[in-house]
Amino acid sequence: MKKEDAIKYSIDTIEQEDGYIFVKGWGYDSENKTEIEISLIGEEPLGVSFKREQRTDVNQHLGVDLEKKLGFEIKFDSSWENKTVKLKLLSSNNYILKKVKLRKNKIKNGMDIKSKVEKNIQKIKWAIEYLEQNGIKRTVARLQTEVFSKNMDPYRYWIEKNEKYDEKKSKKEITGFEKQPKISILLPVYNTDERWLRECIESVLSQYYINWELCIADDHSTRRQVQRILCEYAEKDARIKVVYREKNGHISEASNSALKIATGDYVALLDHDDTLAPFALYRIAALINKNINAEFIYSDEDKINKAGRRSKPFFKPDWSPDTLLSQNYVCHLSVIKSTLLKKAGGFRVGFEGAQDYDLVLRCTELTNEIYHIPEILYHWRMIENSTAENPQAKLYAFDAGKNSVESALIRRKINGTVSMGKNLGTYGVLYKIEGKPKVSIIIPTKDHAKDLEICIESIIKKTDYSNYEIIVVDNGSKDIETFELFEKYAHVFGEAFKIVTLDIPFNYSKLNNEAVKFSSGEFLVLMNNDIQVITENWIEKMLGFAQQKHIGAVGAKLYYNDLTIQHAGVVMGVGGVAGHSHKYFNSKSPGYFSRLMIDSNYAAVTAACLMVEKEKYLEIDGLNSINLAVAFNDVDFCLKLLEKGYYNICLSSVECYHHESKSRGVEDTKEKKRRFDKEISFMKEKWKIYIAHDPYYNPNLTLEKEDFSIRKD
Repeated sequence: MKKEDAIKYSIDTIEQEDGYIFVKGWGYDSENKTEIEISLIGEEPLGVSFKREQRTDVNQHLGVDLEKKLGFEIKFDSSWENKTVKLKLLSSNNYILKKVKLRKNKIKNGMDIKSKVEKNIQKIKWAIEYLEQNGIKRTVARLQTEVFSKNMDPYRYWIEKNEKYDEKKSKKEITGFEKQPKISILLPVYNTDERWLRECIESVLSQYYINWELCIADDHSTRRQVQRILCEYAEKDARIKVVYREKNGHISEASNSALKIATGDYVALLDHDDTLAPFALYRIAALINKNINAEFIYSDEDKINKAGRRSKPFFKPDWSPDTLLSQNYVCHLSVIKSTLLKKAGGFRVGFEGAQDYDLVLRCTELTNEIYHIPEILYHWRMIENSTAENPQAKLYAFDAGKNSVESALIRRKINGTVSMGKNLGTYGVLYKIEGKPKVSIIIPTKDHAKDLEICIESIIKKTDYSNYEIIVVDNGSKDIETFELFEKYAHVFGEAFKIVTLDIPFNYSKLNNEAVKFSSGEFLVLMNNDIQVITENWIEKMLGFAQQKHIGAVGAKLYYNDLTIQHAGVVMGVGGVAGHSHKYFNSKSPGYFSRLMIDSNYAAVTAACLMVEKEKYLEIDGLNSINLAVAFNDVDFCLKLLEKGYYNICLSSVECYHHESKSRGVEDTKEKKRRFDKEISFMKEKWKIYIAHDPYYNPNLTLEKEDFSIRKD
C-alpha cells in the first residue's frame, strides 16, 4: 500500500542552458530509508535523460549517509519546452506524482510541513544568535547580502566574487618573482577518453605561470588515440615530456615512471581526467616566494562534471595531522618539493587507489614545512567509474587507504588499530593505552543532585576502565539531597571519590584549578555536572589520544536532548569569538565532508567533557581564573595548548548528552552581562589572530553560522 507522505521531495530549479532544460531536485523515501526512482508518465522519454546527483545539504538536513544520492537532474531537449510533464517519484512500495511545467522557473519545494518547520526553527535559532552577538547594523548588512545572493547558487556566487585573477596582471606579478621554481606535473595516463585527456593537458597549457614541465607516463594504453594525442602535444610544446611504458603496471608504477623524467624543483600531482585552474601554478609559485622553505603545499578543490559545471567545493583546514589519519583531506592539488618526494621514496606499489594518500602520510612525516592555499586550484572530474562521481566504483581504494594509515602507525612506532569509518574514505584510529595511568574526573557542581546523579551513573555504566577517581567540586550546595548523594558515592567508590568544598562566587576556572591540586591522576577529565555519557569505553578512547605526545586537549561530540549537535569542536571567529561546529545538526548527519563522522583537529574543544594530560594542564597554568571565570576559559585553555605546539582534537567516536547550563542558567542579569562582555573583550584582544583566522577551519567558510556553509561577505 503506497504512502504519499513517505516520499519527501523537492523540485528546486528548472533552468535552460545550451538549448536544454534541466530539472533539478531531490527525493527520499523516509519510511524505507531509500533513494527514489524517477520516471516520466504518459509519454515516451525521447530526448530525456535522468541522472542521480549528490546533495550533501539534503543528506545533512535529513541525517542520511552521504553515500546515498538523493539529488537528481532530468535533462530535456528543446522539443519539451513549455510542456507540462508528469513525473513519478517511486520507491519500493511508495510513490507520488508531480506535474512540472518545463520553463525556467523557481519551484517551491515539496517538503512536508514538519520538515519545513524544523528547517525554519533552525534558521530562527541562528538568526536570533546572530542578532544578539552582532547587533542590528551588522545583521541588516547580512540580510542585504542574503537578498543579493539568494537566487544564485552559493558556490557560483563565491566563484564570481573570489576568482577575479586578471591574466595580464598575474603574469606581470610573476615576472617580479625573485624565485621562478620549475614545477614538474606528473600525469599518469591509461586509456583516457580523448575529451578528458585533452581538457586535462589544455588546462596545463593555459597556466599563467610558465616555468613548468608536464611529465606524462602512458601505462601501456590499449586505445590507439591515447598515443596519438600524447605525441601531438609533445610536438606542440617542448615542456611536455612523454614516456611510454612497455607493460601496464597500474598507477603507482606509472607515477614513478613520470617522476623519473621530472627535473623540476617541485612536483605537482594531476590525474588524467582532471583539470587545473589557470592560476593554479601561479598561486603555488607565489607561496614559494613568500615561504622559501616550503616543502609540501596543498590547496582546496572542487568537482567538475561533463558539462564543465563546478560544484562540491572542499574548503580545507590548514595542516591537521590527526584529521589526515581519519581521511585524506589533503588530496588535490598537492605539490611536493622534489628532494622531499625522493627522500620519501616516491610512490609505493601495493597502495594503488590510495597511492597519493600513502605518499602524503610519508612526506609529511619528514617535514614541518607544510602549507595550505585556501583557494580552489584543482577540479576533480565527475564521470562514470570515478571516485569523484561514484565512490563505490573503486572500493579497493578504500582498503588501500586503510593500509596506508596502518602503515603510518607502524612507521611511527605507534601501537594502535585502524578501522573503516562510517563513510567511504574515512578511517578510525584506536590507540592502545600505554600502561594503566590513573584518570581524575573533575565535576564542579552546586546542588542539582538529580543531574549529578545521572552524570555519575552514566560514568559507572559506560566505563570499563578501572583506574579512575571522581572529584566533585562542591560550589556551595545547600540541598540535603546533594549531601545524601555525596554519601552514597563515597560508599560506592571509597577513596576514589573525593569532595572538594569551595564556597565562592561561581568561577569555573578556579573550581577546576583547585580540584587539580587534589587529583592523583596522570590524566584529567574536566566534566560538567549535566553531562551524560553515551559511548562505551569512552575513557579508553579519549585516553589513547591524550597519551599521544603531540596532542593537547581531547574533546567529545555532545548532543542536546533531541539528539542534535551541541558541540563537535570549536571554530574560532564564529559569532565574533568562537562557536560550536555543526550546531543543531542531526546526530546522524555526516557533517561537512564527514567531519561529524571522523576524529579531527579543531582549534578548541569544550571543557564540558575534555581530557588532557595533567603535565600539559600544569604546563600552561590551567584555566584562566582571573580574566575568564565563566565563559571562554576552555577556548583560551585550548589555544594556550596550540601555542605550546600541541594539537587539539574532537572525537566523533565519543558521544555524550549535554543538558547545557542547567545548573548555572543564562546570562540574564546586568552583572552577568558585564562580566560576559569583559570576557569577550579579553578574548578578542588576546586571541585576535586566531579569531581572524582559525587554522582548522577555512576563510572561505562562513563565520555567521556554525554550519560550514560558504562565506558570502
